[in-house]
Amino acid sequence: MNTNLESAFTIKELSTFDEMAANFELIRLLNPKMSREYYESLLPAMIGNHYKQVAVYNDQGAPVGVSGFWINTKLYSGKYIEMDNVIVAAAFRSKGIGKILCRWMERKAKQESCKCIMLDAYVSNKDAHRFYYREGFSIIGFHIQKDL
Repeated sequence: MNTNLESAFTIKELSTFDEMAANFELIRLLNPKMSREYYESLLPAMIGNHYKQVAVYNDQGAPVGVSGFWINTKLYSGKYIEMDNVIVAAAFRSKGIGKILCRWMERKAKQESCKCIMLDAYVSNKDAHRFYYREGFSIIGFHIQKDL
């Protein structure tokens, strides 16, 4: 069921290289140093690992929000959906697009019998932290990485 806000936009699940490659300009908002060539070089392996995206389009068909996602299973969480690179175009921030993406993920997670939704948010992205807290997320640990 779409809310009034959702009915003002088109929401589409994306599964092909071409559909996802078309979202590069949005992806670059969160990853400004990433080149189109690098993004497109990563997509085949990601798609091979069941990566998909969901995009929100305005009434002119332009993408205004996107989130990648994976469905997988971990010992500590069971089956989960992971939101990846949740991005909203600057002109559409604070207009409910992030909420649309979160609601879509909740519905998808329930359809897939997932036990939770998880995501990583950069430590420095305080606005994202506030948003996710309002959406019912909580911090349960640290994502720890060692560059090689």
